[in-house]
Amino acid sequence: MRSEMEKDILKVLITEEELQKRIAELGEAIYERFQGRRPLFLGVLKGSFVFMADLVRACQLKSDVEFIAVSSYENATVSSGRVKINHDLQQDITGRDLIIVEDILDSGSTLAFLKDYFLTKGAASITIVTLLDKPSRRTKAITADFAGFEVPNEFVVGYGLDYCQEYRNVPYIGVLKPEVYAG
Repeated sequence: MRSEMEKDILKVLITEEELQKRIAELGEAIYERFQGRRPLFLGVLKGSFVFMADLVRACQLKSDVEFIAVSSYENATVSSGRVKINHDLQQDITGRDLIIVEDILDSGSTLAFLKDYFLTKGAASITIVTLLDKPSRRTKAITADFAGFEVPNEFVVGYGLDYCQEYRNVPYIGVLKPEVYAG
């Protein structure tokens, strides 16, 4: 496959095949936990959209989907720690079982904020699913209920994750060359 982004990738960290296998496993585990209930899958935009589409298909539950857009990076490589809601929920979540779908659990600022926010809006339960977990960067006391892969403290892109809105369409998780974002 031809790609103009390939030259910016230092190395492939997680292949397409590894992603699909692990997402199938996550889908099965979530199905087992929520069977007989009607959870609301809540994607954190923009990074989670690719993962969420595959996860919802892998998890054959009667469910609903919703999205929230937040920002804490503002085109930087490190979270500012301040979370801003850019697009809020479009439905009442009172009494709902929420499954928050995130691309990466890094500092934890976004997910800690969202968990508190959704609890104040009346969610019955909150389950956090993240494709990537980077515990070495955690500054908030939060963990995922389901995590796809633990990754080292390197700048990763692909499969929804971006740098300055680019690289989301790379079909694997790759480490971005430092010269691309340094400067």
